[in-house]
Amino acid sequence: MKAAKIVAWIGLLAMTAGLVNGFVNGEFLVDGGALLENPWGIMALIDLYVGFSLFSIWIVYREKAMWKIIIWVVPLMIFGFLIGSIYVLKALYESKGDWSVVFHGLNRGVNDGEG
Repeated sequence: MKAAKIVAWIGLLAMTAGLVNGFVNGEFLVDGGALLENPWGIMALIDLYVGFSLFSIWIVYREKAMWKIIIWVVPLMIFGFLIGSIYVLKALYESKGDWSVVFHGLNRGVNDGEG
């Protein structure tokens, strides 16, 4: 559990530093336009949003309330794995060391019959 928290914290810090660097030193529309002109830039975006979508499935599974799902999934699609790192940290800290809670959430049993 400690290693997972360390990795999530490193991810959060790296994403924060990268976003700050991008906003301070880059031009979002210009740089984004260049990315979309490159076939590998488009592939990177496809890869990124497939990852966001798959990660969102886990959020939808863990959270029961629609408002909580929206609060996590919408920012994930905008801010990326900065939000994903925060969500993983949330899951790890609320689990109190129980991996079943990390993966399934506080309000779910391991075998709750949903699928």
